[in-house]
Amino acid sequence: PSDRLMKIHEYQAKELFAKYGIPVPNGQAASDPDQAAQAAAQIGGRAVIKAQVHAGGRGRAGGIQVVNSSQEAQAYATQLLSRNLVTAQTGPNGAPVHQVLVEEPAAIAREIYLAITIDRVHRRPVIIASASGGVDIEETAASNPQAITTEAIDPVLGLMPFQIRRLTARLELDSALDRSAAQVMTSMYRLFVEADCSLVEINPLVVTSEGNLLALDAKVNLEDDALFRHPDLKDLADPSQENELENRASDMDVAYVKLDGNVGCLVNGAGLAMATMDVIAARGTTAANFLDVGGGASVEKVADAVKIILDDSDVDRVLVNIFGGILRCDIAAEGIVKAYKEKGSRLPMVVRMLGTNVDQGKATLRDSGLPVTLVDTLTEAADAIAQIGP
Repeated sequence: PSDRLMKIHEYQAKELFAKYGIPVPNGQAASDPDQAAQAAAQIGGRAVIKAQVHAGGRGRAGGIQVVNSSQEAQAYATQLLSRNLVTAQTGPNGAPVHQVLVEEPAAIAREIYLAITIDRVHRRPVIIASASGGVDIEETAASNPQAITTEAIDPVLGLMPFQIRRLTARLELDSALDRSAAQVMTSMYRLFVEADCSLVEINPLVVTSEGNLLALDAKVNLEDDALFRHPDLKDLADPSQENELENRASDMDVAYVKLDGNVGCLVNGAGLAMATMDVIAARGTTAANFLDVGGGASVEKVADAVKIILDDSDVDRVLVNIFGGILRCDIAAEGIVKAYKEKGSRLPMVVRMLGTNVDQGKATLRDSGLPVTLVDTLTEAADAIAQIGP
């Protein structure tokens, strides 16, 4: 949960690919059906229409379709742009489609997989390759891991020619494509480093029937903490694709990640937040969020963080675990009471506080009239939160 990234759309990633010399299909993004029809007409009528959402699994969810005329492009774009697309990665509510990518179809002979990400075990970038790319790459990785090849990249030396030769050999490419594959890998790594990416992925990188390489899909994730160096890339963000509560927290500079449980957690300190989630999970309850309000939070910042928790429809109980240091317990308590009263909430709350001004903080909560249970230890907190009925 402490890792932060910014996702961008496929059409934006392909614009970056083209800038770095990675071959991509001829195409353009469209934000309304008429633009989609015009884009299809410009490439001869036959086109691939692809919904632009920050999630995978679009093909199986009906978000990608081949059309044979500009009229079909207009009709399919109308269908996509009028609804949310629900894929295996979006959750039941899906993601809104505000753009479609209209592309020239490719004659596919083979599909392979290439990606660069961070290997946190070896603490360096790693390039991942497989001769079996496409929609089933996750199944391939799970059922046939030997089909996946990795090369750890020394950040000082960069991606070395001998590593590229090993990868192209494992990909079983025709020798005529070795130079093109090397160029794609080198360009991917240059993009990864220069744009401060956490992921650059091509799935699939296809060999066309004409014997060329083409990045049929593109996925790029950018490291949030490096965006100050890339104001042009920061403008590629699409907040409509992200969780509304996470967007609010980001604007407040609060570390927040929406999770699947029903216990809203307010904690100060990332390590303490992780420990809190583990302890309540051991008691059979699960967190609705990771939230680290930070050490120097004011009453207003605490209140805003609590309001995010209370605005989560999945939350039916709240657990507060504060170790008062830089953030004093009385400040935290005042923020909690302020949020509850402004939201008119009566959700049951279990509070464990320890540290600076703990007596004042507990008194503020005890006298607030809120449905609060005060405990002394994290174990007691986990037991108390588990005993609260739905």
